[in-house]
Amino acid sequence: MESPLKINAASEEYIEKASNLTEEEADRLLSRMRDKLTRRLDDKKLSKLEVLAMQLEYDDERLTEWREKRQIINANGKA
Repeated sequence: MESPLKINAASEEYIEKASNLTEEEADRLLSRMRDKLTRRLDDKKLSKLEVLAMQLEYDDERLTEWREKRQIINANGKA
């Protein structure tokens, strides 16, 4: 089961990455955004830049987990 998204302040690294997104990239990222972040954006509790940064960080975490699992699967397949 997927772990729930923790709402913490976005790190400076991801704020920087989010600020460099094109409008098209930002729109695609917003379309994948989790419900919790969407509500915070709609309620004006977080800025668009903050939620973009948080979604980027969330996506990176999921990608890292996927890569680790894929390595294990590949290693098991070779054994």
